[in-house]
Amino acid sequence: MKNKILIVEDQFIEANNLRMVLKAAGYQVCTIARSVQEALKIISTEQPDLVMLDIFLNGDQTGIELAVILKKQNIPFIYLSANSDQHTFALAKQTNPYGFLVKPFREKDVLAMLDIAANLHEEHLALSHMSASNSVSAAQDKKTIADFGMIGNSTTLKEITRYIGIAAAATAPVLILGESGTGKEVVARAIHENSARQKKPLIVVDCAALTPTLIESELFGHEKGSFTGATDKRIGKFEQATGGTIFLDEVGEIPVEIQSKLLRVLQEKEICPIGGKRKTVDVRIIAATNRNLEEEVAQGRFRLDLYYRLFVFPIQLSPLRDRKEDIIPIAEHYLRICTAANNKIIAGFSDKATQMLLNYSWPGNVRELIHLIERSVLLCEDPLIDNVFLPTTRKSQIQDVLPIKTMTENERDHILEVLSRCDWKIYGRGGAADLLEINASTLKSRMKKLGISKRFD
Repeated sequence: MKNKILIVEDQFIEANNLRMVLKAAGYQVCTIARSVQEALKIISTEQPDLVMLDIFLNGDQTGIELAVILKKQNIPFIYLSANSDQHTFALAKQTNPYGFLVKPFREKDVLAMLDIAANLHEEHLALSHMSASNSVSAAQDKKTIADFGMIGNSTTLKEITRYIGIAAAATAPVLILGESGTGKEVVARAIHENSARQKKPLIVVDCAALTPTLIESELFGHEKGSFTGATDKRIGKFEQATGGTIFLDEVGEIPVEIQSKLLRVLQEKEICPIGGKRKTVDVRIIAATNRNLEEEVAQGRFRLDLYYRLFVFPIQLSPLRDRKEDIIPIAEHYLRICTAANNKIIAGFSDKATQMLLNYSWPGNVRELIHLIERSVLLCEDPLIDNVFLPTTRKSQIQDVLPIKTMTENERDHILEVLSRCDWKIYGRGGAADLLEINASTLKSRMKKLGISKRFD
């Protein structure tokens, strides 16, 4: 018997449609709740295994407040989202849901999201059990990481490989987030190569390299004579990836006017070549970006509905500077590759070189490390690499390692610092508004605009 699910939704038609989809798929469905208070009563009596939760409900409490309670009770939940603003979405993300579903609900999206949520919860329980019993050896962990083409020993990397395994077994879109050079394409390839689509093509599209005038034709194709210069028919990348996976690298660079067409592929599994007729495509979408898409949404450069569709299963990659324990394993791996490629015999790194590698901040992440190892191998004439040719470390250049913040980011950081100092007190003497010498209502308005809220622990 499949899991028992509680729907918390105050719109009767949407709740009932969702109930019918779930029942048809073999799920048990609890009494539908329309408010937080109703939901809490049903949870205590019917004990659901998973909750599908709208954010805005009847009554004074929101679904986000219920999510905090569910998290404490270890009940998994999925948000049912309409077009919420950036501030609301940021609050929802802090509660660590197992996913988001966008209204109106599509049967395939609902069932795919439930499969992902079930896998995530099983993995969470298994991980908790293994942590308690200490039953998994380091050797097994390394093998798992190596199997996915990843290199390193960090806890963060092990978590990423766990997510790769879950994503590979699912069919829903995946959104890979991280700075340039963190290995987003490596993760995308690992997902594809371990999925049921592995024998079909993986088509990689660098969206940042496509001009706005060509990107539609590149993605969806065009018919001969459909525009000036269209002397031949072009098969688009989506059609080339039929049966397989398309990896949209730097998806945040796609122009807004093309994003609606990408949304249609996600919703309807259809493309429309320029000058041609609509056709169905069977493609799994993996997207990646180094941009803050929430900020892009707030600035009107990225569609919120598209963000929700892509945000079904996000994977966040950490920068190399935050996982120092991976630096030397990666360096040694590419040292072996580069020495073999250049017919050199170099045993490893001296203590001095090792410390240089560990002390550098790696603004270019793994990609920069690989290039630096290649250069060091070419310049090395000794059995050990004793000197790593790092970029010049003048004070101004060290400062350039850190990303330059915008005025908005600086304002946000300053307000957060003040709030932290006064223990998030906003009003009255000694409160944040008093320290900043502004009106409290003005401060609240700025906090809302900047997406600042006290985190849920």
